[in-house]
Amino acid sequence: MIRVVRRRTALAIGLATGALAAPMLARYSEAQSLYRMGKTVRMVVPFAAGGTADLLARVVAEILAESTTATFLIDNRPGAGGNVGAEIVARAPPDGMTLLLGTLGTAVTNQYVYRELPYDSEESFAPVALVGEVTNVVVAHPSFPATTLKEFVDYCKVQGPNNVTYSSPGVGSAGHLSMEYLQLLADMKLAHVAYRGRSAMMKALVAGHVPIAMDNLPPYQQHLQSGALRALGVSSSKRWFAAPDLPTVAEQGYPDFDTAHWWYVAAPAGTRLDVVNKLSDAIVKGIKCEPAIKRIRDAGAWERPGNAEDLARHMAAENRKWKYVIGAANIQKQ
Repeated sequence: MIRVVRRRTALAIGLATGALAAPMLARYSEAQSLYRMGKTVRMVVPFAAGGTADLLARVVAEILAESTTATFLIDNRPGAGGNVGAEIVARAPPDGMTLLLGTLGTAVTNQYVYRELPYDSEESFAPVALVGEVTNVVVAHPSFPATTLKEFVDYCKVQGPNNVTYSSPGVGSAGHLSMEYLQLLADMKLAHVAYRGRSAMMKALVAGHVPIAMDNLPPYQQHLQSGALRALGVSSSKRWFAAPDLPTVAEQGYPDFDTAHWWYVAAPAGTRLDVVNKLSDAIVKGIKCEPAIKRIRDAGAWERPGNAEDLARHMAAENRKWKYVIGAANIQKQ
């Protein structure tokens, strides 16, 4: 059963049917013992309904609903770059009944770009599983005098520091931090124009008001295909499945460059290890199933199943990288 709950655009996903229902997903006996029949588990999504995070949360919730006897309630709590929703989970009882579908921001970068964080990125949560990722893309207006990343870098260096402008959906966004990282590696300096959201930024970019941007790839695909914008490279470590002809930044002279934006599941700190491990196993197995893979890729993301230990290692590596980048770029807390 799938039923819509009107409060805060939540979606309760029950056991019986759904897009990922059996026989497409096997039931995992290890996870069945986690919840008693009739229990409702809340998965907090710290972003509005309809976005990629919301879609991934629904995929994970359906996987877990198929793996347990519980109902999963998706609760969209947007605000402050994900901090509002993350705080709810951080303050929840560590009983496995509240989960977070978090992002790179809630896991790592928000602590370095917000003056006040209502939770501790490392101490407030128990990592459960990696879910997926999406690449960023360097995009340019067709009038910009560069068709490759090398030409872009060379042009910016000739123009001098802060004489070329780039845009992002906001300070501390994945696009903003990715471009700051590229500037450090390329030894160049651009002027940053931060918009309040992607919609306004895309309009300005397509209109030619700003020449360059860095942001998640999927929303730009239609403009790249139409020729309204030009792509210079993707930020993932490997070429992106939905744009295989587009070279990575890494293969264009910056081999260590990898700034894919990622999503994960976490529980409140103190959640029993056996609960974490059983949830982790169920999520990893479910994401490897073809129906889940198709839904994730249809949303423009890439499946990245990883257990609790994989997520903990990934968070530690990302923390080291982004702490350095944000400090070296002198990004001030907002």
